[in-house]
Amino acid sequence: MLAGVVSWAVNDWYQRRARKYWEAPLTVALVLVEREPVPEATLRKLESRVFDLERRLRQEFERHTGRALDPFSIVVKGPVQATHDPPRVGDQDLLGLARHALAVWRWTRALDEAAEVEWRGYDARIYLVMRPAKAHEPAFVEGESEDGGRIGFASADIDDSMLDFALFVSAHELFHTLGASDKYDAAGRAAFPDGLADPEQVPLYPQPGAELMARNLALSPTSERPPESLAELWVGPKTARELGWTR
Repeated sequence: MLAGVVSWAVNDWYQRRARKYWEAPLTVALVLVEREPVPEATLRKLESRVFDLERRLRQEFERHTGRALDPFSIVVKGPVQATHDPPRVGDQDLLGLARHALAVWRWTRALDEAAEVEWRGYDARIYLVMRPAKAHEPAFVEGESEDGGRIGFASADIDDSMLDFALFVSAHELFHTLGASDKYDAAGRAAFPDGLADPEQVPLYPQPGAELMARNLALSPTSERPPESLAELWVGPKTARELGWTR
């Protein structure tokens, strides 16, 4: 039994490492999870925007590598309903992490069964947990994922104006599963220089887009805003190196 576990762990480690060779598109399951019912029309618009996310990531891949390859094939699954939010990381000791891993496995297993997600068939699985955005209340988007793992979570208040930003954050969590690090400071602002889309641009501001791992588009040294569309999604030089797109 021990030999079997070790063999599985070594094989899984190799497969996760091989994702960054970029010899073929990585297959990603984007699982739509409703905590509260989301209008059908909004869900359909969200699904259609996934093609634009794939296209924008391809453009960034080609910009850094010079290779004409689709880096990601994103398969939308669901929507499925969840009775509670995804588990959050608590204690950082070994026991706490083991409890969290078990809670994540239980939470995702039920959703995977409902959405018919074959967990062996995907290089990563991102769960977009949605509630309808409420009028006159700030929209909320956040995420959490396994660093270098296979699972990521994004939570979003969804309406037609938030679709691209929800997909932006989903891509942010996807990149975490591939080993990309956050590029913002303790205050949540884009860190200089790695949190800038193009840190060598002259003049430096405003930036041409939002570095995916920083989330915000820097307008000046003291001003920034969230991206307004997927066209403003950029992958900066350090993130490209972390993904294996450049050296």
